[in-house]
Amino acid sequence: MLSSRGYEFTDDEELAEAAVVNTCCFINDAKEESVNTILELAERKKAGQLKALLVTGCLAQRYREEIQKEIPEVDEILGTTAIDKIAAALDQALAGQNGTFFDSIDNIPVGDRKRVLTTGGQFGYLKIAEGCNKCCTYCIIPKVRGHYRSVPMEQLIAEAGKLAEAGVRELILVAQETTLYGTDLYGSKKLPELLHSLCRINGFEWIRILYCYPEEITEELIQTIKTEPKICHYLDMPIQSGSDEILRKMGRKTNQTEIRTLVKHLRAEIPDICIRTTLITGFPGETTADQSQTMQMVKDLRFDRLGVFTYSAEEDTPAADMPEQISERLKKTRRTRIMKLQQEIAFETAEDMIGRTVRAVIEGRITDKDPEDDGDTYVGRTYKDAPDIDGYVFIGGVNHELISGDFVNVKITGSHDYDLIGELE
Repeated sequence: MLSSRGYEFTDDEELAEAAVVNTCCFINDAKEESVNTILELAERKKAGQLKALLVTGCLAQRYREEIQKEIPEVDEILGTTAIDKIAAALDQALAGQNGTFFDSIDNIPVGDRKRVLTTGGQFGYLKIAEGCNKCCTYCIIPKVRGHYRSVPMEQLIAEAGKLAEAGVRELILVAQETTLYGTDLYGSKKLPELLHSLCRINGFEWIRILYCYPEEITEELIQTIKTEPKICHYLDMPIQSGSDEILRKMGRKTNQTEIRTLVKHLRAEIPDICIRTTLITGFPGETTADQSQTMQMVKDLRFDRLGVFTYSAEEDTPAADMPEQISERLKKTRRTRIMKLQQEIAFETAEDMIGRTVRAVIEGRITDKDPEDDGDTYVGRTYKDAPDIDGYVFIGGVNHELISGDFVNVKITGSHDYDLIGELE
């Protein structure tokens, strides 16, 4: 929208006349990063290096009055559903006016707009829904993003088609929850139908699905992932805890037995599936026994990818008012224990890949290589690796030029921590 208004973008803040900070407030670390970025740019504006400063996203939605009061250098504040006002807001800010742009938090998401790719071009994100109805007790998303609203399927297919025409080879589906797609518009889960339609678009080599709630994963979805060649055998499925008591307190809709049964079934149906999950340590009331149950689940299920967050008490959430809050030190200790266990599993899993041949997408080339090396070294990702989240495969001894977005077959010859090492086959 800004590009169509004639604005040009720069990665160099020394050259910028205006800055837009797209913020997050999901956990305390995200809040701090957002606030620090705004304050940094506010100093640049005070010094006359910026003409306009805009703040958008979740922090803007939640703390509009505080931002206006505490950081007067901010010219315009836009809520989470006011993205279509961004060009008007920047015009207004550059004209020396201040204001806010906020619409109903449950507005239908803006879709099927011309996109400027900021991901390098080889992969692109398709946001299929906005908001969430789950209301987990630790989560603020429903209050800053609203109720679950699916983007109409025809809009998504049109937008995906434009991404394919622009050269995107890997399409990544995102939402606060992808698995419920279509329930609000069509009365039933339509993610499998959407996936079948997206797979028919020429140009995509891979289609990846993120943020699947375990209780919403249907047999139809599993069979769609299994049978559609373009869909990566990769499932991002946050479980948050291995303790039934903590899952109950979190307001989650699954228990330990159901999670174990689902993972076993997924691996039986799709033997090479890569399962990523996330956990929270230090939730209020979490005992040593609860932590041990989570550790045991990680040992038993051997997730391919796993991230751990320490619990962040967010104001206006039920969990923040629960008794038996855990100290930050203990939260971090428990996180470290799980990550050490997962590290062992991940390193063993990487070693198990040695000798196999996998498909990989090229991300770039390493330029500061040893001059005695034979050929160039390229960096790629396998189907098991989502961009900016998971690991890489380093492909050495390449004697011809590869371009970012190329897909190649790589024989794995070694591993280093979370990453793989290989050669072109």
